[in-house]
Amino acid sequence: MNYRREFRKFVTGQYIYSGVRLTLSCVIPAVILAYFGILKEYFLFPLATSFVGLTDMPGPFVRRRNAMIFTIISFIFVALLSSLVRYVIPLTLLVIMVCGMFFTLIGVYGQRLATIGSFVLVIMGIFIDRDIVPSDNIEKNITVFSLGSVWFLVVFLLVTKIQPYKLASQMIGEIYIELAEVLKIKSKFYLPNPDFKNLHTQLINKQIIIKNHQEATRETVFKTRKIVQESTTYGRMLMMMLLNSFELHERLISSDNDYQKIQENFGKTGFLPKISDYLSKLSEEIVNIGVALQGGTKAKQIYNLDKIKKELYQEYFSMREKELKADNLENFMVLRQILIRVNNLNDEINKIYQFFSQDIKRAKSLSTGLDYDKFVPKEEKLGYKVFKSNLSFDSLHFRHALRTTVALLLGYGFSLLKLWGIGHSYWIIIAILSIIRPSYSITKSRNLLRLYGTIIGCAFSYLLLQFVDNQEILFFILLSSMILCFTFLRGNYMIAIFFMTIYVFLIFNFLKPGNINIIFKDRLLDTAIAGIITYFVTYFVCPIWEHTKNVDLLKISAKSNQNYFNVVIEALRENTNEEQYKLSRKDAMIALANLSDNFQRMLSDPKNKQDKMESIHQFVITTHLTTAYIASLFQFTKNNQKFPELDMEVWANKINTEFNKTIYIIEHKTKNEEQEERPLEPKDQLSELLNERKSKLQNIDYELNNDTEVISHLAEAQNIQELLSLIYRTMMEQRKIVEKTIV
Repeated sequence: MNYRREFRKFVTGQYIYSGVRLTLSCVIPAVILAYFGILKEYFLFPLATSFVGLTDMPGPFVRRRNAMIFTIISFIFVALLSSLVRYVIPLTLLVIMVCGMFFTLIGVYGQRLATIGSFVLVIMGIFIDRDIVPSDNIEKNITVFSLGSVWFLVVFLLVTKIQPYKLASQMIGEIYIELAEVLKIKSKFYLPNPDFKNLHTQLINKQIIIKNHQEATRETVFKTRKIVQESTTYGRMLMMMLLNSFELHERLISSDNDYQKIQENFGKTGFLPKISDYLSKLSEEIVNIGVALQGGTKAKQIYNLDKIKKELYQEYFSMREKELKADNLENFMVLRQILIRVNNLNDEINKIYQFFSQDIKRAKSLSTGLDYDKFVPKEEKLGYKVFKSNLSFDSLHFRHALRTTVALLLGYGFSLLKLWGIGHSYWIIIAILSIIRPSYSITKSRNLLRLYGTIIGCAFSYLLLQFVDNQEILFFILLSSMILCFTFLRGNYMIAIFFMTIYVFLIFNFLKPGNINIIFKDRLLDTAIAGIITYFVTYFVCPIWEHTKNVDLLKISAKSNQNYFNVVIEALRENTNEEQYKLSRKDAMIALANLSDNFQRMLSDPKNKQDKMESIHQFVITTHLTTAYIASLFQFTKNNQKFPELDMEVWANKINTEFNKTIYIIEHKTKNEEQEERPLEPKDQLSELLNERKSKLQNIDYELNNDTEVISHLAEAQNIQELLSLIYRTMMEQRKIVEKTIV
């Protein structure tokens, strides 16, 4: 492992950048207030700053700014309302019910508002608590809280003005780093004795992560006016970097092969590990590009890729000259296609490196002509009709809102009992809101992660405060813990909770020294209580099980792949409609990732709710393979060659028949007897041409370098035929899976 590069990946990423910004936004005012001896009196200022900052999600500037303004208004309103009713229990219960339902239901408008709604409820939990917020001067409390909220907005506007492209650059860099990990996984298929099943699982899981990153980045870049309008050289460069990351992703997807067969044919030659080594080096180059983008620097190539590629080809031709025979011609043709794909990756990486030059003349030519709005994730438009339509038990959002509200009422009710002398009851409500999620599986996972992070964090903090009394050291640990908590909050929840527990302990120690035992007890008990409440609520109150989404996700993935296939077939026969192709590719990739994500979440559901797991898993694998094969098929459109020796029309009809059968079964939950007739077989002329080449190979006077152009064309045609056959066989297998699963 290159530790220096791993460190650079971490320190240049968007999460630590955001964590440092938020920490300094909170700590600087806190230090100033502490200097004047009024921090305890005005602690709501940095508290408000931190919560507003935590609602700030990646996205275009206008959306982030507008969302922040809405957050501040909501925070102030709920803080005032909660302060007014907190000593009247019936009114407090009413506020919890109304706010719980409303601010959870606004999640119908997208993840940004869902996050805001959750933190608004956190503010409600803090201000209804009778101990933490002083009750003697509501007007003063709300004023201080408002100023702290507005302060983060000011920081946000200033930072964005100074570095308008920073977030977009970091997010694009992050995509490249994830793509590098995909290539690293793929390189392991060429090592001796690979674990095929485990590697395929890793690839599928990685697709989920990449999909989420791509969706967020599309929204950020395609909705940023400066970049879309290509008004600056740097903006154009970023746009092309993003678009090329999609092309690179496709090339990585399309590089899937029958690895088992390749290992059987060439595993003992010693050639495959050299391919693995080359792919590993390409992976390092992609990481290098990603880190440079995150850090806003120019990337320089690590290796002489062209030299390494030349040596690899020389090795291949040397092996071919020694071992090529008529009976293994097809095997060498497959290996040649693998090398061509590796070469394409090399060329793509070289092209990406050129964008760092930021040449003004070149930048002006980097116009895509795409309608970017078509590529942005669709979110519900703000409006009463959408909200009203979700006021039903049929709505997953409504059921989640109901569960959240019930959990909050139970948490508040439990805090009123004052059992075990709990002194910080608002922690129960905060813990509930941080744990509870729309599905049981995610809630269960976060529940356990929060419990583990809290236990370890409490133990560490307790020992720390027992043995360290130097205030400067403790302040440094506090600062570092805040940064790391905010950094990991969106990536590694358990680590984030570990550091959050540390800085909460230290903050309370600074504000009220000597209360360490009370804090330790309260933190653990409140977390445990919140965990128990969320578990029972998500299990018994209108639960949402992942298997209920299966039919819709199966249908969407099958239809998306069919559309993707038809666009690619049309591109092979005619000219490519670039926008249409990229849209179909995006839809297929997203559908695959959503299907895979659903299956992963099903694994966390109770055993009695894991319906037909093996069949769903097989469907996920066949969908992944089909998408990869279609992506591979498209690569043969890029040299504008035609392949008259292949009966494309019949192949298309044959494969579409299987797609249609699968979709019909999913939609109607029964076989379509009318579609059981056998489709026509393609009348390809490839076998005759291949036999002709094989006969020439048996002629001792025939040189291998004869008719290299013809041989290359035949190799491509043979590869296309193999891909079409693989798509057909995979779809037949998928149809049989669906018959077992749904009928």
